[in-house]
Amino acid sequence: MKKGILILTALLITIIGFAQEADTLPQKSPEIPVITLTDSELDEDNQSQDISGLLSSSTDVYVNIAGYTFGQARFRIRGYDNQNTYVLIDGIYVNDAETGRPYYGNWGGLNEVMRNKVVSPGLAFSDYSFGGIGGVTNIITRPSQQRAGTSISYASANKSYRNRAMFSHSTGLMDNGWAFTLSGSSRWAEEGYVQGSFYEAYSYFIGAEKKINDKHSIALTFYGSPSRRGKTGVGTAEVYELTGDNFYNPNWGYQNGVMRNAKVGTFHQPRTMLSHYWQIDPTMKLTTSVSYAAGRAGSTALNWYDAADPRPDYYRNLPSYYEEGEFMYDYLTEMWQNSETFRQLDWDSFYHANRKNLYTVEDVGGEEGVDITGNRAKFIIEDRRYDLNRIDFATLFSKELNEKTKLITGINYLSSKTHNYKLVEDLLGADWWLDIDQFAERDNADDVYIIQSDVSNPNNVVYEGELFGYDYVTNITKSSAFAQAETKLEHIDLFAGVDVSYTEFWRTGNMRNGKFPANSYGNSPTYKFLNYGVKGGANVKITGRNFVLLNAAYLTRAPFVRDAFVSPRTRHDVVDNLTSEKIYTGDISYFYRSPYVQAKITGFYTQFTDGLQSSSFYHDELRTFVNYAMTGVNKTHYGAELGIEAKLTSTFTATFATGYGKYLYSSRPSVTIAQDNSSEVLAENRTVYIKNYHVGSMPEYAASIGGKYYAPKYWFVGLNANYFAESYININPEKHTAEALNIFVTDDPQVEPILEQEKLDPGYTFDIWGGKSWRIEDYTIGFTLSINNILDNTDLITNGYEQYRFDQNDIDKFPNKYFHLYGRSYFLNVYFRF
Repeated sequence: MKKGILILTALLITIIGFAQEADTLPQKSPEIPVITLTDSELDEDNQSQDISGLLSSSTDVYVNIAGYTFGQARFRIRGYDNQNTYVLIDGIYVNDAETGRPYYGNWGGLNEVMRNKVVSPGLAFSDYSFGGIGGVTNIITRPSQQRAGTSISYASANKSYRNRAMFSHSTGLMDNGWAFTLSGSSRWAEEGYVQGSFYEAYSYFIGAEKKINDKHSIALTFYGSPSRRGKTGVGTAEVYELTGDNFYNPNWGYQNGVMRNAKVGTFHQPRTMLSHYWQIDPTMKLTTSVSYAAGRAGSTALNWYDAADPRPDYYRNLPSYYEEGEFMYDYLTEMWQNSETFRQLDWDSFYHANRKNLYTVEDVGGEEGVDITGNRAKFIIEDRRYDLNRIDFATLFSKELNEKTKLITGINYLSSKTHNYKLVEDLLGADWWLDIDQFAERDNADDVYIIQSDVSNPNNVVYEGELFGYDYVTNITKSSAFAQAETKLEHIDLFAGVDVSYTEFWRTGNMRNGKFPANSYGNSPTYKFLNYGVKGGANVKITGRNFVLLNAAYLTRAPFVRDAFVSPRTRHDVVDNLTSEKIYTGDISYFYRSPYVQAKITGFYTQFTDGLQSSSFYHDELRTFVNYAMTGVNKTHYGAELGIEAKLTSTFTATFATGYGKYLYSSRPSVTIAQDNSSEVLAENRTVYIKNYHVGSMPEYAASIGGKYYAPKYWFVGLNANYFAESYININPEKHTAEALNIFVTDDPQVEPILEQEKLDPGYTFDIWGGKSWRIEDYTIGFTLSINNILDNTDLITNGYEQYRFDQNDIDKFPNKYFHLYGRSYFLNVYFRF
């Protein structure tokens, strides 16, 4: 690996050295794809209510269609998770520090001020960052670069929200050197596409910039996007068939005749950014930014004690739990099919149970504590919080060494603290909740010490708004530096880059858990990782219309905190053999460009090694939560992409895009299974036989053919036909262990369905969109309209997963769960600009 670093470092130096060569007339060539979104593209945010579609939008035909059109079926370019794509705002890395994923809801509803983007897909050279293997997006919010004027718009839709109102105003750079931007929006729905869901969100942006002189400018921005939404659920084929609804949502029920959702997500983490722009000379500039983000995030959920599972779709509440022909089978079938109240949450029963549960707690707070008598809650709504406090710093230096060559270097730092805890949101008519571990109580009824969530505050009685259960902070610091150089010669363009980072993380426990008193409070050990990455690429100019592009990279990545800790709610322990993930990747493309046709075909290969996957789930036999951690997870992604755009007339353009890949596990990982309510390790270094199984959760093949008509009178219309196939559900790795099959003989007919990975049926959709604008002196009025899945195909399953719960004695006890494609949906946007 050292040899690889030396080679690419030498390539970096060589590229800079090429700057000293004599001038030659460069042959016009395509850039390594860099995307700058146009106003017309951004006005078409009707393509998706998820801004992630906009971030994938591109002048590259394939990337553009894959980002917009394929996203509705949960297609992922090259099968990559979004943690492989870097998102920057004014040079600051804004992906979540714990998971590596960008959360677009942080700036949702701020389309106008977030419209200026530069996207470098894949391994392409970026002016802003070394990036991930999925590319880099830099969103530019600098007030002086916002479009001067005022924009007012209203949108109607039928997905997550039904209505959106937006306003923005930018002064542009004024004669006095100041520039100001103000923007805000509201998005709302009393009920979204899925029954029982709702949406309430706002957003705001305030920005000011002062041009001090021709070399120095300072900008200050402040933005946020508070939201509150009722969540949807996922179901088995049985519940979809019983209800006749492929979007059945078990999270709600009627309370006093009004729908109430038990799972409500609330989010607001505003960010303040201060940036200094220094144009040192015409060829050299330095941009430095610092930002601070803090705020709340969380989701409510039902919790219960000494009561049956109240979820209507709990497997014991379904007909399939009983034998066909039994009374309960027939009764439950009848009720599920004909009683909406029965198949939803019964809020009245929660209040009834809580108001008739008189109980006395002795020695509240310790041996010298008081006794409290009251109605002890059997059911509550708890708020599971993960509140953020984060500081970021970034400085970016760029130098044009000559007309052909430029050098980009940067330094980045982040410090993130996420406070994880639970609050009592609603006692549902009870007087208080007793904060003990009911699972530990069941197994250790005589040990009053081990059942305490916090032995420093035993027998803790909690009221609404008070903290209970768990309380800890995950701490992360990361420093990184990178350098990239690019040179453009007569017959070839070259670039190379190097990146080095240092990551530390640790857990700080604010409770001394009764099960782990010596390993839960205070600071855990600090885990440290030194990582690096190298990449390079070439654009070979065969002729003025034919080009070959090659890219390659190798990088290592520290494990994400969300995966590293075995059970962060209760203790400091981390997964055994914690190590950095290694990623090898490369692609080769042929690009053809003429005045009427653009076509690009790409082959790619990516190898992930030493990955880590962690999850938690409720184990029915043990009747407790267990933590399931797989190490040594290797994956191989390879495939091909094709995009063609043909300008058939001056007003009509035809497009075609298709992508096909294989995304497979390529190792036999080891798994460790640990209980939440015990230090006992249920399994250690258990081999999981998943080599050559599909990673799942996405189509591996997608295709789209379409056309766009742009009329001279400022109206346009387009149509796409889309096809999705080769989709597999996520597997339960536990079913692929020797221990899971140890009760079966080799030729048992049950073995095959246990080991088989379900392949989903292919499907197709049709989408249509259009718009019109009018220019009246200095005013612009217009609208855009898109209708997706116009044939209302709701039977297409986009992805699914095997439940982690598995019963050897009844292999059908926990069937697969599925997500369906939304039916016909629309987005109508009307705007007014001046």
